[in-house]
Amino acid sequence: MMRSCVLVSAALVSSLALALPVQAADNGPLKVGFMTVRSGALAAGGRQMEEGLDLCVKEHNGVMAGRQIQVITADTGGQPAMTKTKAQELVERDGVKVLIGPLAAFEALAIDDYIKQSQTPIISPSAAAEDMTQRKTNPWFVRAVGTSAQAHHPLGEYAAKDLGYKRIAIIADDFAFGHEIAAGFQRVFEQNGGKVVQKLWAPLNTAEYGSYITQIDPKVDAVFAAFAGGNGIKFLGQYKNYGMQMPVLGAMTTVDEGILKRMGDEAVGVVSAGWYSAAIDTPANKKFVAAVRKAYNADPGYYTVGAYMACQFLNNALEQVKGNTDDKAAFMKALRNVNIPDSPYGPVKLDKYGQPVLDITIRKVEKKDGQLRNTVIKTYPSVSQFWTYNPEEFLKNPVYARDWAPAK
Repeated sequence: MMRSCVLVSAALVSSLALALPVQAADNGPLKVGFMTVRSGALAAGGRQMEEGLDLCVKEHNGVMAGRQIQVITADTGGQPAMTKTKAQELVERDGVKVLIGPLAAFEALAIDDYIKQSQTPIISPSAAAEDMTQRKTNPWFVRAVGTSAQAHHPLGEYAAKDLGYKRIAIIADDFAFGHEIAAGFQRVFEQNGGKVVQKLWAPLNTAEYGSYITQIDPKVDAVFAAFAGGNGIKFLGQYKNYGMQMPVLGAMTTVDEGILKRMGDEAVGVVSAGWYSAAIDTPANKKFVAAVRKAYNADPGYYTVGAYMACQFLNNALEQVKGNTDDKAAFMKALRNVNIPDSPYGPVKLDKYGQPVLDITIRKVEKKDGQLRNTVIKTYPSVSQFWTYNPEEFLKNPVYARDWAPAK
């Protein structure tokens, strides 16, 4: 009997020793690494990302699936080398279990190999580089926003079919985000009978756009402007000052709500496309917009809603695994299986590449009650990153770039 008791006791102690660490991990704080930008040209977007994430965490009272959420923030400075260093510090020094960020595509590309090597789940709230969910998929990566071209395929069709434009000039930031936006728009616009007759590329840090504006072909029907950060503000102001009359089409970020408040009448009438607008007329979005306005006295835009939704992705996945992130493969599977039927975007599901299928809205800047608003004028439901193309055929082509697809 004594021997049996000893054996039972030993088995019980052994079971407890195995069970307690798992229980502690499941119920203890979940460390979330958040990579933002607090300095340089991208700092405004970084601040909006922080606001979106903070709002989401507060809505959940700092707890998701029974786990206290402990956000550890790192400033990458918008520099790829610094982003990699900060990612390593968050994972290896601070012990985070999941990353949200970074802001820019070139930052995300800089840490792609490290994410694979360390097998760290990461949710992108902003970086839209096409190939990260296409030809070079990372099994530990999901995106909470559209790809660069995802909103601009529909805009290409809208410009040709609904607006009847035949000839368009493109001016865009000369880096991957601008290249991919322009290429996606161009491809669909030309397949619907239009022609891109001119492409002008401006460096990301351009201060004066006059030399580009004076090159625009005066015979075009419209100008498609694809800018990030505050460059849309500078371009539209200078476009007006030069007396330009051709209509302007904009990328989502050219007239994003995050910067509209700093624009004037030069933005009125600009037609753009995006997976989000503060004017989306649904109960979920009205509630979100009201919360952002109350907290920050501003309308939510690209970066605010991106970080907010990345946080909601995290919550949805944690609920699926009941808060247990120890099994990283199971947690990552849950992130790939995110299903949010009611969000500021509308319904959200991911494709097999980790990319959301999203409703895309065509928006027009209007002045209402003395404030600029992106008013929704048309919605394309459930738009894939591959538009209407067959994914396998789409992926046989090169990634969208400065010179691909070539203009007709």
